[in-house]
Amino acid sequence: MGAWISTWTDDPADRALPALLCLPPAGAGCQQFRPWQSELAGTAQVYGVQLPGRENRWREPMPDSFDEAVEAIAAELVSTVGNRPLIVFGHSFGGLLGYEVSRRVAPRALVVSGCRAPGHWDGAGRGIVDDGEELDKLFDTAGLDPELLDEDTRALMVGMLRKDAQLSLSYVHKPGVRLGMPVHAWGADGDETVTSADLDGWAAITTAAFTRHTTTGGHHAVLRHPRPVLEQLTALLRAAGADPAAPAPAPTTTGA
Repeated sequence: MGAWISTWTDDPADRALPALLCLPPAGAGCQQFRPWQSELAGTAQVYGVQLPGRENRWREPMPDSFDEAVEAIAAELVSTVGNRPLIVFGHSFGGLLGYEVSRRVAPRALVVSGCRAPGHWDGAGRGIVDDGEELDKLFDTAGLDPELLDEDTRALMVGMLRKDAQLSLSYVHKPGVRLGMPVHAWGADGDETVTSADLDGWAAITTAAFTRHTTTGGHHAVLRHPRPVLEQLTALLRAAGADPAAPAPAPTTTGA
C-alpha cells in the first residue's frame, strides 16, 4: 500500500468487493474511518486518504499545491482499486479533494458532507490561516474546547488545520465538463460554516442525479453520528457490486 492511501483489512475476499474511498476533513487523519471497515464488512473494502503531516505521516512535508495532492491520490487510487466499483466519500475539505479526485478517476458516485460546492471555495480557510476566528469556530463545531486541550495537542491540531487551510487556498475551480456520476451532498441544520446555497451548488457539477440530504447537528454531524450516511453508502456500494457492467474507475481528463 502506498503512502497516500490506507486500508484496514488484508482478507483477499475483501479485495474483490467494491471500494469505498474516504477523505477526512482539514486537520484530521484517516484513522477515524477504520471502524467503517467493520460496519461495511462483506459489502466493501474501505480505504482512507492520508495527507502528509498527521498520524503515520506526521514527519512528511505537505505538498506544494492542492493539485499536487490530488494527482498523487488519483494515481495511487487507480493502481490500488483496479477495475473494482468505487464510491468516493469526503467530509468538508475532504469533499473538495474527493471531487477533484473524482474528475480524474470516475467513481460510481460521489458523496460529500459539510462541504461547499467547488465554485464556493474561493477564500475558504483564510480565517484559519490569518486571524484564527474560523479556527475557533471549527474547534467549537467539532465539540472541542481548546481550553481543555493540553498545549502540545492544541499546537499539533492548529498546525494541521492551518497547513490544510493553506493548501485549500491554492485551489482554483476550473469549470468545464461536468461529472457523469450521481452526487449526494449532506448538510446539517446547525452548520455555521457551510450554507444551504453552498450545498445546493453541487447540483451544477454533475450531469447525473443530485440529491441533498439534511441531518441534525453542527459542521461535523455526519462524522460524529455516521449511521445515516453509512446506510446510504451501503446501498450505493451494494448497487455498484450488483452491476459489474457499469464503468469501472479509470483515468480521465481534468478539464471538468
